[in-house]
Amino acid sequence: MTELRTLKVALLGCGNVGAQVARILMDDADTLASRTGAHLQLAGIAVRNIDAEREVDLPRDLFTTDAETLVKDADLVIELMGGLEPARSLILAAIQNGASVVTGNKALLAADGPALYEEADKAGVELSYEAAVAGAIPILRPIRDSLSGDRITRVLGIVNGTTNFILDQMDSTGAQFADALAEAQRLGYAEADPTADVEGLDAAAKAAILASLSFHTRFDLANVHCEGITGVSAADIAAAKEAGFVIKLLAIAEQLTDADGDDGVSVRVHPTLLPREHPLAAVRGAFNAVFIEAENAGELMFYGQGAGGTPTASAVLGDLVSAARRIVLGGPGRIESTTGHVPAFPIDAVTTSYYIGLDVADQPGVLARIAQLFAEHGVSIEIMRQTIHRDADSNVESAELRIVTHRASEAALAATVKAVKGLDVINSVTSVLRVEGV
Repeated sequence: MTELRTLKVALLGCGNVGAQVARILMDDADTLASRTGAHLQLAGIAVRNIDAEREVDLPRDLFTTDAETLVKDADLVIELMGGLEPARSLILAAIQNGASVVTGNKALLAADGPALYEEADKAGVELSYEAAVAGAIPILRPIRDSLSGDRITRVLGIVNGTTNFILDQMDSTGAQFADALAEAQRLGYAEADPTADVEGLDAAAKAAILASLSFHTRFDLANVHCEGITGVSAADIAAAKEAGFVIKLLAIAEQLTDADGDDGVSVRVHPTLLPREHPLAAVRGAFNAVFIEAENAGELMFYGQGAGGTPTASAVLGDLVSAARRIVLGGPGRIESTTGHVPAFPIDAVTTSYYIGLDVADQPGVLARIAQLFAEHGVSIEIMRQTIHRDADSNVESAELRIVTHRASEAALAATVKAVKGLDVINSVTSVLRVEGV
């Protein structure tokens, strides 16, 4: 019987995900060896504080603060530190030393992915990052491999569990945003500083990665239009529910043709109304899902846990096994597929439906004036609902209008909202949200 070779694995970072990766590497060593054809030896774990408390009881002698030396001797490097530096420098050092790298660092890939992919291609090693998007859901490999012979036209994803939990709580319980956020923090879904989640920054980094793979072009954060959910009110949620919609924070990448006939891709993150019968509308709690539309495969949806130590570790180990198998069998690393040059279109190029909330004076002729203004700007109204309410202090009545439009350009909608704000019967524009799936 041929004796298996040993591949040294360096682990950078030992948070929730890193600790579970280390546990699996040790507990499932024999199974992983049978699948890769090599013993995967955990050579060391680089951390900032060796004495920090961790969820998993790991041998103390595995830990080191000298990440640079650990990386130099490794065949495979798993980077789970997060942040831009020193993660970037360590990944580059690993690649230049001939090691394949597995990372879950979405922020780094969105900010500096093209340079890292190029270095990996030059060195003939793999740079794998399934764990960077949607946790345990196998989404990047299917896009890169299974759909490589197809043409993806659109990707819609719920890729941030924190915001999905918050919006789901607001929808199911009627909670205000602040209360739903506090509950997410209490349960550990949201950080003490939730800015990256609620402002859409985490989802934007993932959107850039999804767009790059789906449309074979390198997109980064600068190409992503980003809006968070802090402006979504309980009233918006309730009105959407009454009209048969649910509000989700979506990452969207889609192929478009502009007015000049040029093709491009729009990449954006923003709160979105979805019909309740849409598959993504049923994604509850902190779960993630990605919905893909392709020319030949049609509609596909990938659903599962989008975060958590053990689920995300599963994605990391999948990449690790694949990279180890390549080393055992020989041959170059997988070449990056994002080699096209499709331009990124600004948000103004998008055409979609819109939901607009207006607080207006309760006077005769108001609805007609608003409808006329929409028509003058080429925006057609599909649904208009009015609710009358009386201020308890002033005893003055006003009306709340909720409007859903037919498809219109972002530019036309922006011009319409600006014009509406100038009407003397408008107290305020309470919300403007996009609608998908209709």
